Amino acid sequence: MTKPSLPDLLHAAVSAVGGTERPGQVAMAEAVAEAIDDNSHRLIQAGTGTGKSLGYLVPALAHGERVVVATATLALQRQLVERDLPRTVDALHPQLRRRPQFAMLKGRSNYLCLHRLREGAPQDEEDGLFDQFEAAAPTSKLGQDLLRMRDWADETETGDRDDLTPGVSDKAWSQISVSSRECLGATKCAYGAECFAEAARERAKLADVVVTNHALLAIDAIEGAPVLPQHEVLIVDEAHELVSRVTGVATGELTPGQVNRAVKRAAKLVDEKTADSLQTASETFERVMELALPGRLEQIPEDLGYALMSLRDAARNVISAIGSTRDKSVQDEDAVRKQALAAVESIHGVAERIANGSEYDVVWYERHDRFGATLRVAPLSVSGLLREKLFEDRSVVLTSATLKLGGDFNGVAASLGLSPEGVEGDDVPVWRGLDVGSPFDYPKQGILYVAKHLATPGREGTRGDMMDELAELIEAAGGRTLGLFSSMRGAKAAAEELRGRLDNPILLQGEETLGELIKSFAADPKTCLFGTLSLWQGVDVPGPSCQLVVMDRIPFPRPDDPLMSARQKSVEEHGGNGFMAVAATHAALLMAQGAGRLVRASDDRGVVAVLDPRLATARYGSFLRATLPDFWYTTDRNQVRRSLAAIDATAKADGT
Repeated sequence: MTKPSLPDLLHAAVSAVGGTERPGQVAMAEAVAEAIDDNSHRLIQAGTGTGKSLGYLVPALAHGERVVVATATLALQRQLVERDLPRTVDALHPQLRRRPQFAMLKGRSNYLCLHRLREGAPQDEEDGLFDQFEAAAPTSKLGQDLLRMRDWADETETGDRDDLTPGVSDKAWSQISVSSRECLGATKCAYGAECFAEAARERAKLADVVVTNHALLAIDAIEGAPVLPQHEVLIVDEAHELVSRVTGVATGELTPGQVNRAVKRAAKLVDEKTADSLQTASETFERVMELALPGRLEQIPEDLGYALMSLRDAARNVISAIGSTRDKSVQDEDAVRKQALAAVESIHGVAERIANGSEYDVVWYERHDRFGATLRVAPLSVSGLLREKLFEDRSVVLTSATLKLGGDFNGVAASLGLSPEGVEGDDVPVWRGLDVGSPFDYPKQGILYVAKHLATPGREGTRGDMMDELAELIEAAGGRTLGLFSSMRGAKAAAEELRGRLDNPILLQGEETLGELIKSFAADPKTCLFGTLSLWQGVDVPGPSCQLVVMDRIPFPRPDDPLMSARQKSVEEHGGNGFMAVAATHAALLMAQGAGRLVRASDDRGVVAVLDPRLATARYGSFLRATLPDFWYTTDRNQVRRSLAAIDATAKADGT
């Protein structure tokens, strides 16, 4: 039997999902198939509307060996598993003569733990062990959520937190879930045979396509203990997010409260002398943290170094003691021991990492008005880790709508540990970049307006001229505005100011769940939605409800961001341009994602307005503009108001 051709398979899949075949999608599918066949790597930029999910799923399913697909967002994971994969498998089945299997796999804490649910959570000593369902007042939100989860546990087939609707708070979920460190293990657990997390792993072992997230991919790479099943091909969607997700997984933190909880959990399991030693170290650490000021620690102060070494040594002794003692008087002893060990091991690991010091780590204090001080440590770069762990022994395809920064792929490639495109040599992963474009006609569908006449934004203070400009733009657009702000403070200030000046309803991130806000924004064209980071990337509102996307300023990282400033300094020390490599790259990615909120369908029209003159006047402005969609560009404020008014009039004439 002849092998079915890739164009025939793609055509069948696109027809099955009711889509339209696009040249960019065909080019992408061919590039993915080629990378799989010759065991090489690809960076593929595929603009909104390309249909990139099918562009990689079809060649992946045709390949026949196991493929792992890692995404950043829950929304895309759901789309793949609930919509794209079932339809694609059905469509390809007649030609492939087989029905590829697919499965979702997440970290253990995303699944309901039956042991925790049925035996109760081991609590801190003063609380003793208790049934969390009895203890939480049934009239409280927590109590209601716990009772609802107990009922859900009898119905769910997956135990996956994301299948619980409506969702619950992290506090509620923590009552019925465990981390991988706290897990007793399937063979030691009375509920091991029914375990949802183990069942998900077993399904993944049998699947041809495993859909996971960037965080689990990072854990699989960093911790050395394989979580994902063996695979020949890795496809990373939303790849612009990968470096920050891997950095997050590789970041450690210590707080006095966290150490205190570990002390209480361990105290009931070890002798008094060992417990007192950890208690004393905890008190010393707490005293140091009371005086902590926010910012980077280029050298570890002597008092902090002493406190960390005391914590490390005391924690090591507790770990040894817990490992060698058994106390049958402790109810559900194995679970108590596992939870205590997990808490103390975490403290030991972070304290040792910071105390030992490494030129490849960045250490800093953060201070929160409510929670006090936190000590954090993160890798200066994850590029070496990614090069070593991600690109060996498999073909890797990384795709996103935003991978070309300033016109080429090399900036993103460097952050992933890859050499510039075309460089070959021993131990250098070979890769090629491909921009398959977008089906949208950006110069005709959108305008990029830079408010060149405004004052350059400063670090502090309100921007009266910016508020006036924003109000006039919203009035010209008849509402229909997504306001993307570089800080929550800026978003709140704009919402408060304009609610008093305009008749348009203004929704503000944080005043309702993100899903509800987006639903309300999409439902009423007169409405505006203001917010910060998650709105820059997480909003998909095609049509007339979103015809003006406003960015208050270029979203450079804060100058006092310890990790970003350390990375910038490191690039400069090695002879590079730290500002362009770190700050401008960070801003370019966010702006490209933000501008991508405007045109989501072929008949969308609108304006992206940047209220920061530096995009037009600064030397780096051309780099940032080259990263954005190819909109028609203007700095003429009167022209843009006329255009917005015309777009508004057309929408109203169409009844929206």
